[in-house]
Amino acid sequence: MKVVLAGGSGALGRRLAAQLSGRGHDVAVLTRSRVEPTRALAAASRQHRPAVWLQMSTLAIYGDAGEAVLDESAEPAAGPPQMAGVATAWEDAAADAAADRQVVLRTAVVLDRETPAFDRLANLTKWGLGGRVGSGPQWFSRLHIDDYLAEVDFVLADETLSGVVHATSPYPVRNAELMASLRAVLRRPPAPPTPEPLVRLGSVVLRTDPALALTGRRCIPTRLQAAGFEFSFPHLRPALADLVTHRS
Repeated sequence: MKVVLAGGSGALGRRLAAQLSGRGHDVAVLTRSRVEPTRALAAASRQHRPAVWLQMSTLAIYGDAGEAVLDESAEPAAGPPQMAGVATAWEDAAADAAADRQVVLRTAVVLDRETPAFDRLANLTKWGLGGRVGSGPQWFSRLHIDDYLAEVDFVLADETLSGVVHATSPYPVRNAELMASLRAVLRRPPAPPTPEPLVRLGSVVLRTDPALALTGRRCIPTRLQAAGFEFSFPHLRPALADLVTHRS
């Protein structure tokens, strides 16, 4: 199969490109920018119709969802713009794409070594800053890299799947449990919480968005489970232990 991978030069894109190539597909990788390349590809699809359009997206489209349990029927949030706004624009750019089948893969935080999402959390924990972030009840939806790659394979192969699909573990956890699990697998002692003002200050130094740590979403992969997908790392602690012990 000929595969055009937009945004394939990032950490996850490189992983995905390597897997697809290893499966014998002919992979062409485009740059990391999101909306404009998607629009260009959508226009091109009306001239050269692909068999499958797999639109990558993010569960951040639901904004800060509090205690609500979100499956694929949930409506996107109105904001904040740097989360739900970006994700909505990304999905909208593909709305007019022509394909025999289109899947919108709304993806959780993918945990993999040598990626900012995992390494930043692990390093802060190693430095003694592994306490809960803010008050700690915010939900954290996440996915081990092996399950992410397997889900992409699964979605491409299962011709019954179209529309929105959640790529996330079936067991989201609160931030307090996330940080406690990280301390456990990294063998670090209990740590004091990081108050919200310090999170906001640190985000300036780290050049990241404080909302990524202070907000959360409790998302579940209803459609993948109904289709029979089996997770290798459904629970958080084994997923973190695998990344720490087998990928150093």
